[in-house]
Amino acid sequence: MRVTQSMLTNNMLRNISNSYQNLGTYMEQLSTGKKINRPSDDPVVAMKGMNYRTVVNQNEQYERNIGEVHNWLDNTDSALDKNQKVLERLKELAVQAANGTYEEGERGNIAAEVKQLREQLLDVANTKVNNKYIFSGTATTGDNGNPPFQIDKDTLEVTFHGNNNQVKLEVSAGSQLPVNTKANEFYNNEENDLFADLLEFTKKLEDESFSDNEFTEYIGVIDTHINNNVNARADLGARQNRIDLVESRVKEQTVTAKDMMSKNENANLEEVIMNLTSQEAVHRAALSAGARVIQPSLLDFLR
Repeated sequence: MRVTQSMLTNNMLRNISNSYQNLGTYMEQLSTGKKINRPSDDPVVAMKGMNYRTVVNQNEQYERNIGEVHNWLDNTDSALDKNQKVLERLKELAVQAANGTYEEGERGNIAAEVKQLREQLLDVANTKVNNKYIFSGTATTGDNGNPPFQIDKDTLEVTFHGNNNQVKLEVSAGSQLPVNTKANEFYNNEENDLFADLLEFTKKLEDESFSDNEFTEYIGVIDTHINNNVNARADLGARQNRIDLVESRVKEQTVTAKDMMSKNENANLEEVIMNLTSQEAVHRAALSAGARVIQPSLLDFLR
């Protein structure tokens, strides 16, 4: 095959163009710190990057959900702790009421304090966090904006307008954790309604016809509510331990996914600089060789 001057020139120009393209690739990698800057640069790396980024985004959402779980559990634990203190005081008052040394009218003073403690328990039962009632089941906005536990001003009876459904949040792939403590686990148990028992206790304290022995039963009644509260806190503690383990695992998965994503996408800057330096030398050599290829021809003298 006869090699002409035009063939040499075209090959030289094509090679110099490719050299410029390689220089541009290395310069872009050095400027961005990424192996690829568009999917067409390397479809395999691009697909892997999308998969890793999806995992990272999912785990970051799980971490936000876990933060919400902590918020629910911590506030519920604080509320149950307040209940515990009130119940311990109520037990002391029940013991005092059963004491035969109390004179007429003194149980009325105990009744006044029991009323205040009952209202305190009602306030705790209507605890609201981030505009959500935490003891109202899935009816977190309450009863048309009203709190789930409502008291009748005339009868002083407390009625519950929420539900006992579980509020669940997804904390990892395919794993949901209940975050609320259902009201019937403590406040309105089918066998022991806290507010009804305290209302009855108050009425008997205000009625001087009841004997000391009749108040002794309320010590056991309050003990039952204390046990219900302790059991609710124990269940809550178990869920707190579980969410701590889940949180640790999700964070580890996020770190691993980010590390894999970095290895997949980030350029090795030392290698890029070395390649760029090498390509610059090749490019200069190509330009030098090209200058020799494009020699003066007869046409350059026909002027």
